[in-house]
Amino acid sequence: MAVTRRQKEVLDFIGNFVEQHGYSPSFEEIARGLSLKSLATVHKHVTNLQTKGALQRGHNRSRSIDVLPQRSARVAQRGSFPEGLPLMGRIVAGLPVEAMQTSETISLADIVGSKEVFALEVRGDSMREEHIVDGDYVLVERTRAARDGEIVVALVRGAETTLKRFYVEGDVVRLQPANAEMEPIFVPAGQVQVQGRVLGVLRKYA
Repeated sequence: MAVTRRQKEVLDFIGNFVEQHGYSPSFEEIARGLSLKSLATVHKHVTNLQTKGALQRGHNRSRSIDVLPQRSARVAQRGSFPEGLPLMGRIVAGLPVEAMQTSETISLADIVGSKEVFALEVRGDSMREEHIVDGDYVLVERTRAARDGEIVVALVRGAETTLKRFYVEGDVVRLQPANAEMEPIFVPAGQVQVQGRVLGVLRKYA
C-alpha cells in the first residue's frame, strides 16, 4: 500500500536513525526528530506503517521498531518489468568506434531470470568501492543462503539491516564494507540472517 508524505518522513527517520546508531529510535526520539508534539501521533503513524507492512514491532522488546526491506522498496518480480528497452548497439569505454544500430531489446527480466527479486534504494556510502553509492538501487535475489564474498542484505541482531560483503569465520560472520574509512562488522553467526544477495545495481543520473 502507498504511504502518506508524513508516514514516509517517519519511515525515513527510523531508517536513518538505525543507520547512525545501530538500534531503533523510541517514540520520544521520533517525536523530537520530526517536531511532533504528541506521542499518540507517533504511535498512530507507526501503527499505520506496521499495518501497511513497512515496519514490524517486536513484542516485549525495547526499541523494537524495524524497517522491513522487502516492504520499504518496490518488489520486482519477473513479468513486472517493461516489455523491453531498445538495445541500440554496443559502446566501448575506450577509443571511439563506429556506432552500429541493432533491432534488439533488453529488459530487467533478462538480468534476473526467474529468480524472486526485489529492489532497495541504497542509503550511505559503505559500499562505494564496489561502485554502489547513496541513491543507487540494488536488485536483490531473495534468499536465506549466501557464499563467502557475496554482497548481501543482512538482518543483524533482529534489529538492523545492512548491505555488506558476507564472510563466515568460524562462529562469527564478518560483514565487510567496501569503504576504507569503515571497519568491518563482526557478529555471532546466530545473530545474522541473510535476506538476499545482490544481482545488480541501477543508477539514475537525471
